[in-house]
Amino acid sequence: MEVDVIVLCLNSGSSSLKLALFSGDERLAWCTVEGIGTAKGVSRTRGKGGAALREEPARVANHGDAVHAGLDALLGHGFPSPAAAGHRFVHGGPRQHEPCRIDARLLAGLRAAVPFAPLHLPAAILGVEAISARIPGLSQVACFDTHFHWEMPEIARRLPLPRELYEAGVRRYGFHGLSYESVVAEVGSDALGRAVIAHLGNGASMVAIRDGRSIDTTMGMTPAGGFMMGTRSGDLDPGVLVHLLDAHHYDSRRLEELVDRRSGLLATSESTSDMRALLAARTADGRAALAVEMFCYQAAKAAGAFATALGGLDSLVFTGGIGEHAAPVREAICARLEHLGVVIDPARNATNARVISADGSHCIAMVLPADEERTIARQTNAVLSA
Repeated sequence: MEVDVIVLCLNSGSSSLKLALFSGDERLAWCTVEGIGTAKGVSRTRGKGGAALREEPARVANHGDAVHAGLDALLGHGFPSPAAAGHRFVHGGPRQHEPCRIDARLLAGLRAAVPFAPLHLPAAILGVEAISARIPGLSQVACFDTHFHWEMPEIARRLPLPRELYEAGVRRYGFHGLSYESVVAEVGSDALGRAVIAHLGNGASMVAIRDGRSIDTTMGMTPAGGFMMGTRSGDLDPGVLVHLLDAHHYDSRRLEELVDRRSGLLATSESTSDMRALLAARTADGRAALAVEMFCYQAAKAAGAFATALGGLDSLVFTGGIGEHAAPVREAICARLEHLGVVIDPARNATNARVISADGSHCIAMVLPADEERTIARQTNAVLSA
């Protein structure tokens, strides 16, 4: 198959779906479906340059239905039908990480890997099934977040557990790899130097980059690890989980619900996981203020640790919904990193400029949009043209 075919890129979140049509590197249009499984679902369709085309209710029960709603929206505006589809998969388990064509054997392996990412993999699998039903025979490609981190040094990959567990797949994998790959491609490895990239959204992580490659990352075996997130706990003392099992009679499913859906900003604020709402409420609501402060403290601590792993810090890049749009969060994180040469310009930061560091800052601080869909398009074209 020739490169630069029309590729439909699907990026499934836990309760959202992004669909984008690409021709080569050009984004023709995209549609986001949010609030999947709720009564407040909404679909937003945009054309070239982000021109708003349509916004309408989208009360869809699951990600499979969201695929049909998104395709209806895109094709209903006259955009071309795809010749292939590329899907983001957060995790492929201990064996699968290379971008590859999707077939029955791969799907079976992905279903077996669901325990590694129970929030994300079922939704992505539904997306594959929906495309197969909607456009039978369409070539589909799986693109894995874990691929970007696969060659991390062993000291970063290993957990301090017996080797038989490591060989069974109990290890650190890392996530948001498609986002990180897009930043490296946009900026260039030479310009980044020793870099920390912070993908801050409802799911949040950081990566330490040297020579354009991941040498360490905050998330571990699952996307629940690292620093606190919207509804995820991040790293916990293992004794906390043992205590909950023994003293509070939790089982594994209840623990999963706790660390994936009932922790993080939501648990600390006791109100919401939405950073925008927390920033608006923090002056009058001490719990909202604490949630924001804890998030920024933990994120800055992670960035500082990675500066140590890198032997210094040449650049700091913010991406993801919070990273791109929450200037107060960036300011609070960077204020804790001034001893590492991070000095931001308040005016640049307030306008979400591409470069937010002050002139003369030893470390360049940047804000870049996450472009996972473009990475999916590139990887899909590469697989199809191999």
